Amino acid sequence: MADMGAVQERKIVVAIDEGKESIYALTWAIKNVVSQNSSNDTIILLYAKPQRAVYSTLDGPGNLFSSYVIMSMEKYSKEVADCVIEKAKRVCKGLQNVKVETMIENGDAREVICDAVEKIGADVLVMGTHGYGMIKRAFLGSVSTHCAQNVKCPVLIVKKPKSS
Repeated sequence: MADMGAVQERKIVVAIDEGKESIYALTWAIKNVVSQNSSNDTIILLYAKPQRAVYSTLDGPGNLFSSYVIMSMEKYSKEVADCVIEKAKRVCKGLQNVKVETMIENGDAREVICDAVEKIGADVLVMGTHGYGMIKRAFLGSVSTHCAQNVKCPVLIVKKPKSS
């Protein structure tokens, strides 16, 4: 029989990107969600690396220029992902009893986040919001809204206060 007093491990997925909103959400989660008094919390820093656009006019057999451009784009994309992850890991550096893991997945952020949360079995998803207006959100789509409607765990959407 399980010990009723035992605290279950929590997996807290924090979706991060290049924006300051996601770092704010991570900082907020550390202060308000993560329990530093027990060793039962794991923060999973999740970055969705956008897929590169396909340029069929550049692609072709023996086209060295296109191979160079594609390799350069891939290298840059990896550097951006590594930079974002490192920045988020620095925010987590002072945590005492909390495990921090990282995960970089390729694809559309909406699908990557929803799939990863399910695969991990997350207890909560924390994400920032860019605070787009209704028209911009209609054209670009809201990653946070999509995830809130499609994941099975609770979702905390943290809005960065406007600077005065």
